[in-house]
Amino acid sequence: MTADPPPLAGRTLMTQSWLDATFLHWAVDPAAVAPLLPSGVVPDVFDGVTYVGLIAFRMHRIGWWSLPGLPYLGTFPETNVRLYSVDAAGRRGVVFRSLEASRLLPVATARLFFRLPYRWAQMSVDRSGDVYRYTSRRREPGSGSPPPRSHLAIRVTTPLETPSPLDHFLTARWRLHFSLLGRTVHMPNAHPHWPLYQADLLSCDETLVAAAGLPGITARPPDSVLFSPGVPVHFARPATA
Repeated sequence: MTADPPPLAGRTLMTQSWLDATFLHWAVDPAAVAPLLPSGVVPDVFDGVTYVGLIAFRMHRIGWWSLPGLPYLGTFPETNVRLYSVDAAGRRGVVFRSLEASRLLPVATARLFFRLPYRWAQMSVDRSGDVYRYTSRRREPGSGSPPPRSHLAIRVTTPLETPSPLDHFLTARWRLHFSLLGRTVHMPNAHPHWPLYQADLLSCDETLVAAAGLPGITARPPDSVLFSPGVPVHFARPATA
């Protein structure tokens, strides 16, 4: 899998930045996640396994087309549960099982126009020196009792001057696959190389992964813990996969 950022395939539909991102990943059997993927895509694998990701970060200034990004409505914490996919054309991407966000309007917009599984949540991201803490608690009606939640804390350590092939596999992703109006589509994105750091996991108390249809995965420590200060991102329009 190449780690070279590709040019954006098409005109820019949206812009945003992903900041203070923590990546937790667990290796799993591809057969365990295959039923959870949209039609026409299969699990992407690395050394015979695929991965479940729990990614916490700050969304910063979502903007449409060439308009300036929104400072309030477009800026909020987000935590997502994602899988790794490849379509029949060999295009590698991600599949989101859930996306927690603390702004109700972006949640409603993403669900209405893209049918993405965004969920409204009470969230925070806090930093104290090299320690980052992310909290989330789903707040929308029908979330259950107790609602799905997460509390993550990491300590950032040293920069990765030469990320490994696995680091690239987990982070250098240039599209998402999802179902829209009965079809599987892919939505390309473009961003610079992630500046990656090693990180120590201080705590992980969460139920989001199980709520996304993957029970038991996070009962063991993650196989990869990474941090990035972030990247700017451009998205193009969805196209049929």
